[in-house]
Parts: sequence; structure tokens; C-alpha cells
Amino acid sequence: MAYSRKLLDYFENPRCAGELPDAITCAKVADRIWNDVMKICLKVADNRILDARFKTQGCSAAIATSSYATEMIIGMDLQQARAITKEEIAEALGGLPPSKMHCSVLASDAIRAALKDFA
Repeated sequence: MAYSRKLLDYFENPRCAGELPDAITCAKVADRIWNDVMKICLKVADNRILDARFKTQGCSAAIATSSYATEMIIGMDLQQARAITKEEIAEALGGLPPSKMHCSVLASDAIRAALKDFA
């Protein structure tokens, strides 16, 4: 399975990449098998994600899924963001080869990890 144009666009032109100086919460998750690492930082107020940024070390699919997932959650309430699945992320980017599904897992796990301390 080849990467979709959308996935390649999110890899080549990542959205929401970088630091978020006024972040309320950050989380770092890693895939020890593939050596991908994602750090996500969020600005949260009134049970809603106001802003999000990521930094990812990994393959093109890891960067694309991190970029898409981070952009996707801005404006969501915390319950909606926690409910995002690896399948939703992968499908939104035109699908992932089975050997790259761990990338969408990394992104969905990072979102939940960043929100774990919020009721």
C-alpha cells in the first residue's frame, strides 16, 4: 500500500509542529519497537483544547499522523479528544499500511496521555 497524497502532505507540510510555551499539559510517548517518539503539548481551558503542538521523531507516517491528530483535536472538548482512535487517524489520512499502524497508535496514545490528569 502506497501512502496517500494527504498523508504525504501532512509529512511534507506538518501542521502544529513545534513548541507551545504556554502549554497546560505535555506528554511524551514512545514505540520501543520502531523507535518513534512523540511529544504533544496542549493548552486547555473550560474542558476544551485551545491549542496543540507536537514534536515527533520517526518515519514519515509517524510525523504525518502526529501532525493530523494534533490539528484534529484543536477545538474539541476533552471527552471527544480522548475518544479518537488509531483507526480514525489512519482513515482520515487515506489509510496506512499494516506495518505503519503503530504510527496512528502513537498519536492516539499521546493525546490520551496528555489528558490523563484532567477529570
